[in-house]
Amino acid sequence: MTRDLRKYMKQTNVRIAIGAFVLLFVVGIGLIWLIYGGGAASFGFFCMLAGLAPVILIVLIFIAAEWILRHAGRK
Repeated sequence: MTRDLRKYMKQTNVRIAIGAFVLLFVVGIGLIWLIYGGGAASFGFFCMLAGLAPVILIVLIFIAAEWILRHAGRK
């Protein structure tokens, strides 16, 4: 049985990122809702989404570049 440490690292990084986003959105929005109410929580949610949009675009560009580089030499 071989261990693929790169696969493990990638899987761990994905889990950490998902956990961070869940924590940010659930706890963050939950606390805003608890302290300030539903209107402020919905505004906070949309502000978080707007702040997350550039990060998602950068990640998509990196994924596309990785895919292009992986398939560039095959013909």
